[in-house]
Amino acid sequence: MVEAFAVASGKGGTGKTTSTLALGMALAEQYDVTVVDADTGMANLLFHAGLADVETTLHDVLVEGGAPVEAATYDRFGMRVVPCGTSLSAFEAADPERLRGVVATLAADADVLLLDSPATLSSKSAVLPVVLADRVVIVLQPTIPAISDGLKVQEYALSYGSDVAGTLFNKVQTDIEAVRERADRYFEGPLLATVPESDAVRAARSAGEPLLAHAPDSTAGAAYREAADALDPRDGDSGDVAERFRTAVIPDPS
Repeated sequence: MVEAFAVASGKGGTGKTTSTLALGMALAEQYDVTVVDADTGMANLLFHAGLADVETTLHDVLVEGGAPVEAATYDRFGMRVVPCGTSLSAFEAADPERLRGVVATLAADADVLLLDSPATLSSKSAVLPVVLADRVVIVLQPTIPAISDGLKVQEYALSYGSDVAGTLFNKVQTDIEAVRERADRYFEGPLLATVPESDAVRAARSAGEPLLAHAPDSTAGAAYREAADALDPRDGDSGDVAERFRTAVIPDPS
């Protein structure tokens, strides 16, 4: 089986990368999980996963004649993690469209693929993970502007045949009932969980560890486990998924 999820938000600062790794670790208790940093321009996942010093990253795979994806795949925290680098020159040399083939290769050896998506929808490479995914997890902060950005993600997903797995409210500090009611009216899929603002998240980032490794019993960690349980990955055929990745049409946001 394999199902690909894009974790997306439509804006930066929502805690999308923290959410991707937390969902990955929670799902890895039952499934074979591979996490891919698909944000080739503003990579962040490697810092959260303790991979800042690795030699080979996804950038090295996305160039003509580049490294095999296996060379950029690392076993961490019960998952396989494919980080992207932070070098501007490496980003400029990489061809994001090659991500289709990379994800197709990874689909043959996983139950769940999690694609940590770019923060905006301003380019073909930015919308590609949303288009490739079977379902999209939309990470929101509990504000009206964040809901507006998240709705743009949903619009792209549904337009190109990706379903919405649900929404995840993150960095919640106060009662969000009014915002939640508005989100329920406009978003496909359920509310997966409400993740509270947490000092444990900041401490995990400083330690270079995913939240569920650094503070597995935190209230934020429990919320992410709830969200992972609600995802209930589907049993897809890896060959069919891989072929869809290879032949995906990349929309032009402009």
